[in-house]
Parts: sequence; structure tokens; C-alpha cells
Amino acid sequence: MDIERYRELPAVHRLLAHPEVEQWLEDEARSNVLLALQVAIDTARRLVAEDAPDVDLSVEGILSFAHQWLEQRAQMHLQRVINATGTVLHTNLGRAPLAPEALVAIMDVAKGYSNVELDLTTGERGHRYDHVEPLLCELTGAEAALVVNNNAAAVWLVLNEMAKDKRVAVSRGELVEIGGSFRISEVMRASGATLVEVGTTNKTHEYDYERALADGVDLVMRVHTSNFRIVGFSYQPPLSALVALAHTAGVPIIEDLGSGSLLDLRSQGIGDEPSVRASILAGVDIVTFSGDKLLGATQVGVICGKREWIDRIRNNQLLRALRVDKLTLAALEATLRLYLDEEKAWKNIPTLRMLTTNSEELRMIAEQLAREVTLCVGGHARCRVLETTSKVGGGALPMEDIPTFALALFPISSTSSRLLKALREQSPPIIARIAKDEVILDVRTLFEWDYEELVQGIRNAMNAIAE
Repeated sequence: MDIERYRELPAVHRLLAHPEVEQWLEDEARSNVLLALQVAIDTARRLVAEDAPDVDLSVEGILSFAHQWLEQRAQMHLQRVINATGTVLHTNLGRAPLAPEALVAIMDVAKGYSNVELDLTTGERGHRYDHVEPLLCELTGAEAALVVNNNAAAVWLVLNEMAKDKRVAVSRGELVEIGGSFRISEVMRASGATLVEVGTTNKTHEYDYERALADGVDLVMRVHTSNFRIVGFSYQPPLSALVALAHTAGVPIIEDLGSGSLLDLRSQGIGDEPSVRASILAGVDIVTFSGDKLLGATQVGVICGKREWIDRIRNNQLLRALRVDKLTLAALEATLRLYLDEEKAWKNIPTLRMLTTNSEELRMIAEQLAREVTLCVGGHARCRVLETTSKVGGGALPMEDIPTFALALFPISSTSSRLLKALREQSPPIIARIAKDEVILDVRTLFEWDYEELVQGIRNAMNAIAE
């Protein structure tokens, strides 16, 4: 350690008098600027103590570090990213992007006051669920509906009201685990219900439920295995048969659909996801599903079905702890209104539009971006158009591979892992993936306003790892 080097460090009062710092003080609080300078000096002092090479102890060097620190401190921790993974409902990236109509609705409600719990007709206190319940009933065929803050909460609340201290029959093949290690069995236990497993992992027959019903279970629960599939030697009763069994025995049946599709994706050649309306028409008493998956709205858990049960759930004291705010309601209502015109829903809801964009359109986008990227990365990387597949994500349609096109980048003088990291460090961060030593950037999950920033971000990332 070179003691003499410490003397090169500029004093804080000298830095505060620097013209550049005086400009910072016009926009930043003095306490923030002072903290930035102290952090910069302390960092430089630590590097000297560690005998780190090439430590810039000049005024300019210290100010450069302090300025970077101020910029990072000012940057929002939660920020927009460019999703080039090809996973449309990427849980880590916030799942469903919102439609323009939903963004406008949020802004309109957020900038002032709203009638979140005011009946404008009577002038009396209203109910926040009134803003979305009629739309949910029209779109699903349900008698009544309400929403809570996510689908796990919806399942928990329904079970707490309908099956607390009671026995619930669930197929062993439907005891799913969702993201974050949350399990249906644990949610059920927390609700106060007692799990009664029926059937086997791969096969559960009608007679398995008949035995459970004869043994006195109080409720039948069906869980759509939206995040995995059991294929091959497997069987589960048709929903209509299960409803008939439960109702004949005089017990209700509930269904957790998870992803919650309001449109028939099969008409677009995508998967075999059941619709909410089909479950309601089959006679299911209560159906729950997510709002930020295939529905394409914000995070909510929707509870819909027969009015007698919805009224009981609405009066459950725990509902207040799970209620949604005005911004969530605004986004959900605006998105649901798009579904009133199916053609508009396919076109305007980003999730649906991304899932149904045809391969030829994606190929043209990929080729144009590849030309621009090739020009800007020079000889530092090879760029080619790759035919590959996208994923739905969000625990929906796990077996569905959607044909797509992507950019495949191979850094010549560096590694793919370094490039991947450098892309994440851009502003906005670019999130991609690696396959066979190439960085893959799927164009399916890009928005038009991402293109220019994507090319610029790739250029900057390549420059960073080439230094």
C-alpha cells in the first residue's frame, strides 16, 4: 500500500467549489451531492488500500465516479426493459403488457379523484367491484363476479368462505405448484380447508370422486394444470360429468383455471386452453383465474360464478385485505371493454397480438433489424436471422411452441455470457437468452418503439465488451 497516494485525494470542500459540482447543485440537494462525493472518495481510498491498479485519484476521476453514483441513485429501480426473450407472459418481466386503452384509463383515474366507491346516480356510497362486475358477467356468462389482488388470493378466499373446516376433494394429478413454490395444497391448508386427495397422478376416474362424495366431502375442486401437462397413459373426467357428480351429491364445485382465457385461442391455432365461459356454462359454481396472463390485463384474481356464492364471498371479512385499488380497476375495466369487440381485442391487447402475429411478419422484422445490427457491430460479432420458437409463459400453455424469428449474435472477441450481461446493463436493459453460444433476441416480444433502442443497445453493449 502506497501511503503517499492518499495525499493525492482531493478534499471534499475543494470538490464542492468545482464548477461542475456547482452545476449539480442546481438540480440536486446539497446533501445528495455531498454524499456522492464522500462515496467517491471512500471508494478511491479503499481501492488504494487494496493496491488496485489504474485508480484515478484526480479531481476529474473522483467527479466522474460521483456523477455516475448520482445518476444510478436517481434511476428508478423498477424500470422498463426490452423483452427479447420470446416469452410473451414472462413472470420476471411483469407478465402482460397493458393495452393503450388501459394506460389511458390509469392516467385519467390517477391524475385526480375518481368514483371508485361512489354511485354517481344516487350520490351514495358504491362498491368498487361495480366497475368491472357487469363486464365480467357479460363476457363469461357468470351471474356475479368480483376481483382480488391475484389468483392465489382468489383461490384462498373462495376456499376460506366455502370450505373452512370442511373437506375438499382434489385429484392428485392437479396438486400443482405455481411460481415461487406456492402449492395448491398449501393454499388450501392456509384457507382452513382439509385436502382429500382422489385418484392417482396420471389417472383420476369418476368413481374416485364418487367414493369421496360418498365418504362425505363438502366440496369438489378442479384445478387446471396450466403450467404442465400429463400426457400418455392419463385420464380425467369431462368437466360436465364432474359437475353432475358434485351437484347430484348436493355439494358445490369450484374450478381454478389459472390462466383464464376469455377467447378461444384454438381458433388462432394456439393450444387447447379452456375458456372461462365454457366452465360457467358447464355449471361450475365458482371459477377463479388470473387477470395478467391470457386475459392480458393487470394483476388481479377474478372470482366469478353463481350469485349465492359470490354474495357470501363478498361478505367475507378477509376480502378487504385482498381488495384491488383504483388503478388496477381502471386497467382491468378498459381491457375488458376491448373484449366486447373480439376483433378489437385481438388487435389491441398486446398479449393476444403478440401470440397471434404470423411468422412471415416476424421474419421481415428480424431481417431488417439484422441488417441494422450488422452495420453497427462491425467485425465484433456475427449476426444472423434464426428461425426458432417462442413460449406463451406465465404458466400458460406449457407445451405450446410458437414459430418465430430471432436475431442470433455471436461475439467474435468476447463471450456470449459477457454480451448477455452487457445488454442487461443498457438503458433500457435488454433481456435476451443464450442458445448454443449465441445470444438470441426473439422479435415476437418486441414493440415497435423498442427497435431503435434495441439496435443502439446492442451497439453500446458490443463496444463495452470489446474494450
